[in-house]
Amino acid sequence: MEEQPGLSDQYRTASPWPLLVAVGFALSEVGVFLGVFPVAVGGVLLLGASVAGILAESGYARRPWRTLAALGLAFTALGAVVVATQVSPSSVDILGIIADPTGITGRGMAVAVAGVMLVVAGGVSQAVGRNHGI
Repeated sequence: MEEQPGLSDQYRTASPWPLLVAVGFALSEVGVFLGVFPVAVGGVLLLGASVAGILAESGYARRPWRTLAALGLAFTALGAVVVATQVSPSSVDILGIIADPTGITGRGMAVAVAGVMLVVAGGVSQAVGRNHGI
């Protein structure tokens, strides 16, 4: 008699990705809407990484690295658009925006910074994986 009736090797176990997508989405929203820079960056990083992971696990992507970089590009572009709509083109003070990211520009910077980090992570992981046959 089997110890666990109804379970066999043909059924996959539950995936952790949906929970991580939900937590990443919630953290990114809380961080962006409340203007908490580290929480926003962490939430966007978790959201991007978990979406790339779930797409790779479900078979929509062979490896998550390109998807991670593509999501990073999308977040970077979104954050740059938000910052660009809030900054006057005649008086662009990039160092001032970076040094004191407040208001809507700070929220856009958080999304853009997380996007750049995802692009770097995807690119480095793809390069390391290619060199080591992963």
